[in-house]
Amino acid sequence: MTCRVTTDAAWAADVLRSGGLVALPTETVYGLGADATNPTAVARIFAAKQRPAFDPLIVHLASLAHWQTVATELPPRAAQLAARFWPGPLTLVLPKQSGISDLVTSGLPTVGVRVPRHPLMQAVLELADCPIAAPSANRFGRLSPTRPEHVVEQLGNVIDLILDGGPCAVGVESTIVRPDVDGVTILRLGGLSVEDIAAVAGPVRLAATESSTAPEAPGMLPQHYAPRTPIALVPAAPVAPSGSRWGLLTLRPIMCDGYVAIESLTADGDLILAAARFFAALHRLDKLGLDRIIAVEFPEHGLGRAINDRLRRAAATY
Repeated sequence: MTCRVTTDAAWAADVLRSGGLVALPTETVYGLGADATNPTAVARIFAAKQRPAFDPLIVHLASLAHWQTVATELPPRAAQLAARFWPGPLTLVLPKQSGISDLVTSGLPTVGVRVPRHPLMQAVLELADCPIAAPSANRFGRLSPTRPEHVVEQLGNVIDLILDGGPCAVGVESTIVRPDVDGVTILRLGGLSVEDIAAVAGPVRLAATESSTAPEAPGMLPQHYAPRTPIALVPAAPVAPSGSRWGLLTLRPIMCDGYVAIESLTADGDLILAAARFFAALHRLDKLGLDRIIAVEFPEHGLGRAINDRLRRAAATY
């Protein structure tokens, strides 16, 4: 049976307080939420997503003022970033409070913390009056959901409720940052650009792709964000072989022969708009029964870095 869909934030908060699972809209992607202080509810997230227990979750708060409910320290660079970018698509990795379940953090001494910008998510956080653990509302390793129907397709029969907040405005997951003594390390590229972070926090390092089974943050595994259709990331679009069923994903419209479907994300190369449309375009291509999806590399700056990161991890799955 498919779960119910609502726009009622109070209903969603009630379900969360009772230990239920709710798909929640954020400005980045839809998250699968549970009370972060309830280990049984958190365990249901892992079961519903078929997510391995070694992959930690992000905890969402109503405002910066609530940080001490989940973390023991807010270092100066983290405080600067939070003051500038919260609410927004930024996750900070901080030393965790003991009240946060070890299942949330996969046993790590740190916790990923974010204050989301979406008004419905903010309302739920205020009404539920608890920190909410919420990874993306999809099967583990698969395409992230940016619309309610994406959640229904992947998790509709195993969760309790979907809060419909419309399409996600940012469209890729939050940027995850670990504050260091001499700068910050970006553990996952996302909806806040490297350039924006560096302008506030100073020197920025990019973490290497995680190859172990103990990632420090979500989205660090080398294989992730994959459609069911095999995908390849290329510098330029090849001509599709005769008789093939290939789909094409590009930033701008291009002329290219032989493709069953072409998804061009923008007319003018706007990377912010491209990111907002990215996962929805991949979902559409993935439904067509294609042999392969060809994605043309995006510019390696701004949100183009985050899009390329998702595509590289998706391509590594096959």
